[in-house]
Amino acid sequence: MSFSNAAFSPPRKHAEAGRRVLAAEAQGVADLIERVGAEFDAAVEDILVSSGRVIVCGMGKSGLVGRKIAATLASTGTPSFFLHPAEALHGDLGMATDADYFLGISNSGETQELVALLPFLLDNGNRILAMTGNPTSTLASHSTFHLDVSVAEEACSLNLAPTTSTTAALAMGDALAVALMEARGFVSENFARLHPGGSIGRRLLDQVSDVMITKKLPWTTASDGILEVIRQITKSQLGIALVSTPNGPAIITDGDIRRAVQDHDDAFFSLVAADIMTTTPTMVAPTTRMEDALALMASRQISSLLVGVGDDVLGVVTSQPAPRG
Repeated sequence: MSFSNAAFSPPRKHAEAGRRVLAAEAQGVADLIERVGAEFDAAVEDILVSSGRVIVCGMGKSGLVGRKIAATLASTGTPSFFLHPAEALHGDLGMATDADYFLGISNSGETQELVALLPFLLDNGNRILAMTGNPTSTLASHSTFHLDVSVAEEACSLNLAPTTSTTAALAMGDALAVALMEARGFVSENFARLHPGGSIGRRLLDQVSDVMITKKLPWTTASDGILEVIRQITKSQLGIALVSTPNGPAIITDGDIRRAVQDHDDAFFSLVAADIMTTTPTMVAPTTRMEDALALMASRQISSLLVGVGDDVLGVVTSQPAPRG
């Protein structure tokens, strides 16, 4: 049976429905704030002293939420993986050791597959953290700690489809992961090492020497005319021209060119590089982290940095992707 034919339903205010859902889910998450207290503190401390991994388990939509929570925990310094409870009952419990911590997610707290795991977990000596909407449920009552993620109602107009409840569970999982991350002293460098393939990881781990442009740098001399400077800036596509002087490198940016046009009018074409160059360009060492270089460029409102040692320019790093070719 199909329910997708709009001809059978009158026109509706879809945006109004969307706003209602967002308001309901926002309220559901807001209601959790007052429940994050001593039990949450104790659970975090318990996980911190655990020598094993956090095994996250859930069925259906709770399972999908659990996969995301496990991924967030693992990427922020708490070793974790998702275990499907049905598969666990058919052999995958061999993945669990007695040192591992078990995080079970179930809105009702009575999910058959999770409850069936309890005898093994208790006999195995695993510590259990339950995340349910029912503090008196079987899962909650057999757990070491319980986090109440109950909601007043689902955002679904039928109050049936897991909507507000899954959002609340996901938010509580994020709260748990971040609390553990901060308690472990997890910093940006740690995050980068666990995300080496992403742009954030590369930015945090790379040094400017890894990404600087070294070939065909746009060098000019102090006596070169303004047209030669413009040719070098255009050719390099870096937005700058480097100027070789007896006192060390200087720099001219495309912004310097625009200001010179405005300031000198008809005399512009008689200018030479020495007339508009900056004799104290910002330069960083090759070992500078790219993250720090980007922050420096942002603070000084510039788009390029020289990389070098003393007066020797080794390359240029920019806040934009390197030009092709």
